[in-house]
Amino acid sequence: MVRWSKLFNADGHDRRHHLQDEMRSLLPTRRDHIPPPPIPAKEVTKVALRLKHQIEQVIPCEMQESKVTMPHSPIITHAVVETAKQAGGEEYRAVVVYCLLVVKKWFRRQALLELWDAEMHDVRAVAAEMIAKRIIEAEEDMEYLHEEVLLKRYSILVDGEASIPANAIERAVDLHALTVIGSSGYQKCISYLWRGWLVQDDEDPARFVDYKEKTNTDYWVHLDPDRMRVPLYQNTVQIAMSLIFLALYTGAINTINPSGDLDVVEGLLYVFTLGFVCDEISKFWKVGRWYIGFWNVFNSTLYSLLTTSFVLRTIALAHAPLHPKRLHFNELSYNFLAFTAPMFWMRLLLYLDTFRFFGAMLVVLKVMMRESLIFFALLIVVLVGFLQAFIGLDLADSKLEDTGFIVQAMLNAIMQSPEFEGFDKFAPPFGLILYYIFTFVVMVILLNILIALYNSAYEDITENAIDEFMCLYAQKTMQFVRAPDENVFIAPFNLIELLFLVLPFEWWLSKPRYERLNDIVMGIIYSPLLIITAFMETRQAHKVKYNRHRGEDDDDTVEEWEQVLDECDFEADGWDKKVRASKPNVEFDTAVLEVRKLQQEVGELKELLLEMRRGGGSWGSDTLKESRVEEKEEFGESSESVERE
Repeated sequence: MVRWSKLFNADGHDRRHHLQDEMRSLLPTRRDHIPPPPIPAKEVTKVALRLKHQIEQVIPCEMQESKVTMPHSPIITHAVVETAKQAGGEEYRAVVVYCLLVVKKWFRRQALLELWDAEMHDVRAVAAEMIAKRIIEAEEDMEYLHEEVLLKRYSILVDGEASIPANAIERAVDLHALTVIGSSGYQKCISYLWRGWLVQDDEDPARFVDYKEKTNTDYWVHLDPDRMRVPLYQNTVQIAMSLIFLALYTGAINTINPSGDLDVVEGLLYVFTLGFVCDEISKFWKVGRWYIGFWNVFNSTLYSLLTTSFVLRTIALAHAPLHPKRLHFNELSYNFLAFTAPMFWMRLLLYLDTFRFFGAMLVVLKVMMRESLIFFALLIVVLVGFLQAFIGLDLADSKLEDTGFIVQAMLNAIMQSPEFEGFDKFAPPFGLILYYIFTFVVMVILLNILIALYNSAYEDITENAIDEFMCLYAQKTMQFVRAPDENVFIAPFNLIELLFLVLPFEWWLSKPRYERLNDIVMGIIYSPLLIITAFMETRQAHKVKYNRHRGEDDDDTVEEWEQVLDECDFEADGWDKKVRASKPNVEFDTAVLEVRKLQQEVGELKELLLEMRRGGGSWGSDTLKESRVEEKEEFGESSESVERE
C-alpha cells in the first residue's frame, strides 16, 4: 500500500485533488511496486509547459469551440500540430500525447479557478485534446504508437514530487477525453489490449509488449493459464459466473424449504456471495475510497441484503424444528432473499456494457444518478423546512401525536400521490395551507427540475453515444489490464486462492514455485475455457499470418467490396483522373476559394501592368488590346468595338 501521509503537504487540498484525478475511476496495478518511468518527471513537465504555452498563444482569447473541433480547423492547423510534435524534440517526442492530456487537465483546473476566463480555458482544453488526436491519427508506425506513445507510463512533477506513473491510455479515460478515445489509433490499441495481442511484460509490468505467440499456429502453445489475464476472457468468465449466480438465486427463491434447512442450491448461492464480498473488500483495500462508484454501492447493497438473509437463516437453524422463532426467522430470511430479485437482474447490466446499446444506456443511467444529487440536495432542504413547520404545528397544543401521519403525507407528495384528507383538521387553516404549498414546491418545481436534469443528461449522452460507448469500453479494458493481482482468480474462485493457496503456501513457498502452483491451479479451474480459447487463438494465428503475408494489419478482414478490388485499375482506365478533376475541395469554404482565385487574378493583373510600364507604350497597348478583345468576346461583343475604342 502507498504511504498516503507522504502524499500530503501544506497545500493538502491541491494534493488531494491531484490524487483524486489520478485514482478516480480505474484500478491501478500494485502501486507500491510501480517501476520508475523511462523519462525523468522534470523533463516531462517541461514538455507539458511548452505545449501549454503554445496553446495559450494559438488561442489568446475566447472563441467558439466549433472553430477548434471542426474538420480542417482554421485554428488547429497542420503547422500547429507539427509545432506541437517538436515540443519534446527527437529524444522525448513519444511523451507529447501524454503531455497534451496533462495540459488538458491543467486547463480544466484553471477554468474552475478562474471563472472569468472559464470559457477560454475550456476551449484551450479542447484544443489540447484535438492536437493529441491529430498526432495519434497521423502516426503510421503502429508498434511505436502503441508501445511508446500510448502505453508507456510517465510522470510529472507535483509539489516537487513525481506523480504516480500513468500512460496516455489511462490519462484519456481518467479525464473522459472522448476526442482522444475516439481516435483510430487509440481504439486499435484498446482492441489489441482487449484481445490480448498487447500484454504486460513479465519482467517490467510498466511496459506493454506485443504478444509473441500471436502468429503461432501450435494449439498447445495457446493452452496457457497466463492467457486468463486477457480482458476478453476475464469478461467472459465474469458473465458466466453472473449467470450462474442468477440461476442459483432463481433456484433458491423458487424452492423454499419450510423446515428452514439449507439445501445445496442455497449453500452455493451464499458461497458465491462470500466470493463476491471478498473481491470487493480486496479491491477497496488496495485502491481506497477512489474505488467507490455507483456499481460498487449497488453491488454492496445486494451483498448486504444476501448476508442479512444468511444470518437470519443461521439464527433460525439455532432453534429446534417447528419452533415458532425458527419459522419466524426462516420466513424473514426468505423475505430478504425475495427483496433482492430486481437487483439480481439489474446487476446483469454491469456485465453487458460491452454491447453498444447497453453500454450507452449505462452511461445515461450513471449521469442521471449524478444529476439526481442536485435534486436530492434541494429536496432535503425543503423537506427539513416543511417537516419542522408541521411538527411545530403539531406541538402547538404541547402534544406530539401526528408525526407518522405527517411523514407519510410528505412522502406521498414526493411520490406524486398527495393526500389532503386529514389536514383540514390539522391546525386549521395553517396545516392545509402549508401542505398545499409543500405539494406545489415538490410536485411542480422540484420534480420538473429533476425531469429537466434527466432530459439534459439523456440528450448530452445520446448525441455522443458512440464516443461514450468507446470510452466505457476503454475504461472496462483498462480495469482488467490494471488488475491488482498477477494471478487471475475471478470471484468466486478467489475463495480457492485465499483458502488453498495464500494461507497455506504464499508465506513460505519461494516465488517461482508459488507462481508455478498458481498456474497449475488456474489451469485446472479454467480448463474448459482454455480449451476453447486456445482453439480460437489458433484460428486467429492463421488469420494474422495471412494478413501479414498480404502486407495488411493483423486485425484486417476482407470485406465484400474488397474481394474484386485487386482486379480494378482505376489509373489505367482513366477513372481516377476523372474523379480527381471533379472532386470538390472540402478543406476550404467556397467563398474562401473564390477570394483566393480573385487574389490570384489581381496578382496576374499587377504583373501585367508592371510589364506594360517597363516594356513601353506599343507593346503595352498591343497587350492591352488583346486582353480587351478577349474580354469583349467573352461577353459576345465584336472586335470592331475594340478598334473604335
